[in-house]
Amino acid sequence: MLTRMAIKDWPIDERPREKLLDKGAAALSDAELLAILLKTGIPGQSALDLSRALLKDFRSLRKLLAADRLQFCARKGLGPARFAELQAAVEISRRQLCESMRAGPLLASPKATNAYLTARLRDLEHEVFCCLYLDKRHRLIQFEELFRGTIDGASVHPREIVKQALQRNAAAVIVAHNHPSGIAEPSQADELITQRIKEALALVDIRLLDHIIVGDGHSVSLAERGCV
Repeated sequence: MLTRMAIKDWPIDERPREKLLDKGAAALSDAELLAILLKTGIPGQSALDLSRALLKDFRSLRKLLAADRLQFCARKGLGPARFAELQAAVEISRRQLCESMRAGPLLASPKATNAYLTARLRDLEHEVFCCLYLDKRHRLIQFEELFRGTIDGASVHPREIVKQALQRNAAAVIVAHNHPSGIAEPSQADELITQRIKEALALVDIRLLDHIIVGDGHSVSLAERGCV
């Protein structure tokens, strides 16, 4: 019977871990990075072979990591333990982005903000509306998911946003939501709710800095469109 081959038993030129230590993580392919996380393969396949097969099956690393538990565990060589390990790696990446935003003024790093929101929202099959609460120096106080809807939209309540912002002593707010269709272009409803939120926050002297819409790998700023 064929047994799983551990990374330490691979041929020296196929060891992603040693390559990472020698050249850095950026030098590795998606399959090599995935193989390090998987650790072992399955009968007849090394971890690297399994990684390549999974990336081909799911068609991309992103789609593999965005798969739900049932989709993931239905593939040969995968299971709840590996699903948990990969999801933990994804969440670590998200939290690192969030910590980098807390370290300084949020608006000084709009790329980090968009990267965090894109990583957090783009692969969801339902619409989610969230808030970034900021202090007077525009540093991040907290990220919060406030409203969740179906693929057709979420019910957003401006007074709840005001309530939560006051509880956190926020001086400013950025709101964001995703479009599960993948198209980030704002609708008329998006522009209307933006104005309602802006007006509600202004009553308690809190600024709405932006409303960011996340699509499939890209985002749209309503502030840049002149709608905030």
